[in-house]
Amino acid sequence: MIRRALLATLATSAVTGFTVPNPTTISSRATSRTAFENNNLDNGSLESFDPLNFSSSDDNESSFLSNNDNNNINTRAVAIATAAMMTMTTSPLSASAAGPDWGIFEGRTGSLLHPIAMFSMAAFSASTALLGFQWRRQRTLGDEISSLKKTLPDLNGAKSVKEALAAAEGAEEVDASYVSSLKGALATDGQIAELTKERKDLASAGPRDKHFSQGSLLLFTGVAFAIEGPLNTYARAGKLFPGPHLYAGAGLVVLWALAASMVPSMQKGSDAARTVHIGANLAGIGLFVWQITTGVPILFKVIEFTKWP
Repeated sequence: MIRRALLATLATSAVTGFTVPNPTTISSRATSRTAFENNNLDNGSLESFDPLNFSSSDDNESSFLSNNDNNNINTRAVAIATAAMMTMTTSPLSASAAGPDWGIFEGRTGSLLHPIAMFSMAAFSASTALLGFQWRRQRTLGDEISSLKKTLPDLNGAKSVKEALAAAEGAEEVDASYVSSLKGALATDGQIAELTKERKDLASAGPRDKHFSQGSLLLFTGVAFAIEGPLNTYARAGKLFPGPHLYAGAGLVVLWALAASMVPSMQKGSDAARTVHIGANLAGIGLFVWQITTGVPILFKVIEFTKWP
């Protein structure tokens, strides 16, 4: 657009910027020069040398200068204006969106960065979600174990139901009802043991820290490549192609931001924040899976219309 404006200005200046000299002005200049030459001739300071007959009458000189100057100026103005208009109409102007040559970023290598990264992050999202559920499981196991322990009969100081049962059966006076209640609690005691072992295994794996680290990395790389994709398209084609894939990608970034914004409240124990966090991430994974169905046709077009590198 700037180039067109400059050329238009040049064309306008070429036509309007030149003023044809007034014959009266040319005549006065010629008269002044004649007077100057006559004065010098009277003083003997100027020799008579006039091979082109410049010392003719003022009327002839004025006519000669006026005609020739007008022709030269008009010819020059027309030539410049014509050249400017031809440049405007015939020179190919590249789209301003395509802009500079982005090199490898416009080729197949740069164009495949987005789909490869997004396929990888789809699996990475599932892994991060699994770690989140493991951390939630570890956190809630304590309450579940405590609830089960409340259903056990009095163990009389024993560490487990088995120890209490062995002590009750070996007593001098066996309490049959107490022994029966202990035997009925063996299943619950086994369940408590399994949950306790599961909790210890989860704690040793450290899903909380891993979930936080992977979630932070997913947020950064996801937003980065969600922006890189449209930028690459714009660099190659000079425009974007609004559609379900682009809209779903934008929605996915919003869901990631929403899930991350719940973390401070979650750390303070807010169950509502945890629910929003889990819901936003599950919806994001759903969008990710749906993005694959809309992204594969785009991937085939990229491979068709781009070249290495």
